[in-house]
Amino acid sequence: MMNLTAKVILSALLFILPVVAGCQAMSGKTIVETPQDTALSQSVKAKLSADKSLNLTSVEVQSDKGTVYLTGVVNSLGTREQAVKLAWEVSGVQTVVNHLEVQK
Repeated sequence: MMNLTAKVILSALLFILPVVAGCQAMSGKTIVETPQDTALSQSVKAKLSADKSLNLTSVEVQSDKGTVYLTGVVNSLGTREQAVKLAWEVSGVQTVVNHLEVQK
């Protein structure tokens, strides 16, 4: 009985481990920006910095073929939503991926 349990657990681990590792690899994707992507990222960052009513200095911006990725920590849910709204206002943005976290 113990031998069967050990085999089941080992089989489950061998199945789950590659899935978990694959998910982490996908979410940790490194973005290499083209000059156009860099310009778009800088435009979005400038738009975020221009709004003095919000503290968006800790927001990181990267872009890849018109998709803008926002990461970092913000003070409130309202600030998080405003950052996404401001990013959408920049010409050339096709998609905004919001990975902003609200400070606890």
